[in-house]
Amino acid sequence: MKIAVLGGDGFCGWPTALHLSDQGHEIHIIDNLSRRWIDTELGVQSLTPMDSIQERCRIWKQESGRTLNFHLLDLANEYQRLRAWLEAHRPDAIIHFAEQRAAPYSMKSDRHKVYTVNNNVNATHNLLTAMVETGIDAHLVHLGTMGVYGYSSVGAPIPEGYLDIEIDTPTGKKEQEILYPTRPGSVYHMTKSLDQILFQFYAQNDGLRITDLHQGIVWGTHTEQTRRHEQLINRFDYDGDYGTVLNRFLIQAAIGYPLTVHGTGGQTRAFIHLQDSVRCIELALKDAPQSGDRVKIFNQMTETHRVRDLAELVAKMTGAEIAWLPNPRKEAAENDLVVENRQFLALGLNPTTLQEGLLDEVVEVARKYAHRIDRKRVPAVSAWTRDIAKRVETDPEGKRLKSAS
Repeated sequence: MKIAVLGGDGFCGWPTALHLSDQGHEIHIIDNLSRRWIDTELGVQSLTPMDSIQERCRIWKQESGRTLNFHLLDLANEYQRLRAWLEAHRPDAIIHFAEQRAAPYSMKSDRHKVYTVNNNVNATHNLLTAMVETGIDAHLVHLGTMGVYGYSSVGAPIPEGYLDIEIDTPTGKKEQEILYPTRPGSVYHMTKSLDQILFQFYAQNDGLRITDLHQGIVWGTHTEQTRRHEQLINRFDYDGDYGTVLNRFLIQAAIGYPLTVHGTGGQTRAFIHLQDSVRCIELALKDAPQSGDRVKIFNQMTETHRVRDLAELVAKMTGAEIAWLPNPRKEAAENDLVVENRQFLALGLNPTTLQEGLLDEVVEVARKYAHRIDRKRVPAVSAWTRDIAKRVETDPEGKRLKSAS
């Protein structure tokens, strides 16, 4: 297949592009490289050194004999170029990763909220409109998030996208199927909730074939393809805005930094290993809906854990200390999370669960590149509200200068 990977320079996009290229697909990476500019804005770099996208593509050609085609294009702001590209290349499938992906970044300030909404929602809507206008019959696979469901305890498993309900009418009860109600916990999660409505409309109105993947938190460093050459390594974020919780714990342990648990640590999250993430994309591509079908929704996760349990696991494994800090997020102190993921299991996914060997792998990578870590960027300090910001801990190590008085 000819596959366009939108956001293919990013944390999930790059290993997915390599994985699908390795299977013989013709891959076109479309990216505006905004994630690299955000590194510059935040003054923090990927733990792992990243070459330019052009150099990464060159190394992949050298190692695999396969070509990755790169196109510099801003989906949110260059609609006519996007439409012209789709008209010229007419891909068989489009994988959409091209959205600002960090909840803390989306909550840093009003500017970050506006940017996240403009970038994410415009990119998605421009893509859908361009697909309709060019008349291409591409299968769109979108990477969403489990966070659209919120993190409250409902006492029942969260279904894969849809909920069967009964409505009281004058003539009796009637059954109806609706999208599972969203309860986004950040501006970022809100944009993913809005994506769902856009997908629902364009699927029913124009017959677009769409799969929406509600993904859990990704952990791990490598896939089979990124291991082939050091310059193919994936980006790896450790900072308080973009670093994901388990990866951050493992990096903190590797550099002797306290494991930062916010609140009670009773937040339950869904997780998936990076290798499983790219495998799920592959399985979703092979299970495309037909024109006129409802949007196909998968819960792309393999296990759930409480944050404090993960911290205790890493502390036991590495000897690290745990620091209990105020929570910069506005969320319930404790929640359960029971999630259905039967569709991917039925398609043949053999889940990778938390294994000490894979945890050790992350610690080893962190130690190898520890000299690249700026310890001041480790704390999570982006607060959800002004009131919460007043109690955010910015110095978990207690190293700020103390007054002599």
